[in-house]
Amino acid sequence: MTASNLNIVVHINEQLLNVYDDKDLLKSYAVCTAKNGVGEQMGSECTPRGAHVIRAKIGDREPLGRVFVGRRSTGEIYQIDDLKEQPDRDWVLTRILWLSGLEKGKNRSGSVDTMRRYIYIHGAPDELVGKTPSSHGCIRMFNKDVIELFELVAAGTRVFIVE
Repeated sequence: MTASNLNIVVHINEQLLNVYDDKDLLKSYAVCTAKNGVGEQMGSECTPRGAHVIRAKIGDREPLGRVFVGRRSTGEIYQIDDLKEQPDRDWVLTRILWLSGLEKGKNRSGSVDTMRRYIYIHGAPDELVGKTPSSHGCIRMFNKDVIELFELVAAGTRVFIVE
């Protein structure tokens, strides 16, 4: 199995991320998308729709719960008390799959550029991954799941975000 055969489809309405090898479903993961719904505009804190690609993979070999700020490891490991102390913080944990839009004018370039909006698939506190969308635009996953996904896919893997 090569990464070129793999595709990811994020289903906003179901809060699911499916990984396909050609047309065969390989894996399905629970996710959490944006509290503000779907949308592509810069500053909207919405999850962008359409065709994307994984532009970069960040966090290889970092421990479960590693905290990232600006795509850089802080050296911290997330603890449950951290969420209590900083409930409004946008926690980015464990691994990052940085997305780039492929559709000019929809999710690429100008004020709708997914990559410049820093939209990721990333690990999050397990308490924040539920059926209720609550992210700031990214696609949150359970930390163990994002490690598995990170190992499965390569940079260049296509990601389709659909309602």
